[in-house]
Amino acid sequence: MPEAGLAPGDVVDAGLCIGCGACAAGQGAMGWDDYGQLKPTGAWTRAPTPQFALTCPFSPQAADEDALASARFPEPAHRDARIGSFEAAYVGHVAQGAFRAEGSSGGMVSWVAAELLERGLIDGVAHVIPADPATDGGFFRYRMSRSIDDVREGARSRYHPVEMSAMLEEVRAAPGRYAFVGVPCFIKALNLLCAQDPVLEARIAYRLGLFCGHMKSARFVESFAWQLGAPMADVRAVEYRRKDPGRPANWYTAHLTLADGTARWQDWWHLVDGDWGAGYFQNPACSYCDDVVAETADIAFGDAWVEPYSSDGRGTNVVIVRSPELRDMVQAAIAEGRLALEAVDAAFIADTQAAGLRQRREGLAYRLRVAPPRLPLRKRVAPGGHDLPWRRKLVYRSRMGITAGSHRVFALARRAGSPWLYLRWARLSLRIYEAVTYLRGPLGKVLRRLDKTSREDA
Repeated sequence: MPEAGLAPGDVVDAGLCIGCGACAAGQGAMGWDDYGQLKPTGAWTRAPTPQFALTCPFSPQAADEDALASARFPEPAHRDARIGSFEAAYVGHVAQGAFRAEGSSGGMVSWVAAELLERGLIDGVAHVIPADPATDGGFFRYRMSRSIDDVREGARSRYHPVEMSAMLEEVRAAPGRYAFVGVPCFIKALNLLCAQDPVLEARIAYRLGLFCGHMKSARFVESFAWQLGAPMADVRAVEYRRKDPGRPANWYTAHLTLADGTARWQDWWHLVDGDWGAGYFQNPACSYCDDVVAETADIAFGDAWVEPYSSDGRGTNVVIVRSPELRDMVQAAIAEGRLALEAVDAAFIADTQAAGLRQRREGLAYRLRVAPPRLPLRKRVAPGGHDLPWRRKLVYRSRMGITAGSHRVFALARRAGSPWLYLRWARLSLRIYEAVTYLRGPLGKVLRRLDKTSREDA
């Protein structure tokens, strides 16, 4: 590696750029690649710098999540290898106002952001809101919201590429105190930037983290459009999780709003790429991330994917509070009846995210051994997986194949103007994945017999 540091182009070439835009703030531009991912663009991306090497969340020279968390939370009340350092953990929802109804889950993200504004602790919240694809270049973008009404516009989940370079430039230009909402790698990038930039350190007062399974490319929306018979040029808005109190919270619905005001929708399980865990359109960098629960954020939020909460269509959050200050704020609101939260332990939180943690621990160890990226990584998980059952190895290999194949086959189908090329491939790959993972279909029966035989022989 060059002594001068690392270049953004090196990370892009290695398939490890998550597209956060941290490197582009004040330096250059971000743009869309052929696979619908945001990437740094221009000649500047080929210039190695020590600054970039220390601030890219996937740089091998940057501090890892454990080091960042130790610096930010030096004396935590609790420490757990799965969910990090924390003061308190909860399950529940917002009881105050319409926060729960407006959000995709229990309303906690918007409530915390609004509460910080209401208390005068911040001057603005950088978060993701719906955008106009015709003028903004995508269906979502970061915005600095300075009122509670504006904060509430950012409720609901966004599985779409966004980047935060403009927000970082705004923070540098405008004195004040700000909160940022982001997925784990974005929060890590913020912490790395703050360690190098005293202005950002002084002004980014709170980091609000979102649990993350992986990030999707913009092509996911186009796949929705193909499957719902909607011309992509007519799509004006997308919702990935349409809340319905009468249905379980984990019954996702893809919902498109068209230019004429009509809508098209479909439940995810009817889509050829609707199995989230299979990894369709996943950013390749996500295959090498080991943080599910935003371990470097002051407070982090996820969905309670265990019963009875996952069947409650009104939505339920799990919350990890790492900052003593925010712990006190949350406890006060619980006492006042504004938050309906119950204290839980680390094991409960980990159980709600069991699949994601397995993919980012056991699965990551396997991927680091059999398919390491071209750029050396600094991970808290060592290469391994030698002793995994053969069928578990097949699960991880099928996910890697789907992640790579979905980008390439969709790009081919898009260039050829033939959606059926992708849809047929996706349907076949999903059947194989379901056979390997859930032992479904004729192939699943064969694998079940082989699995039984291998266990008997062992």
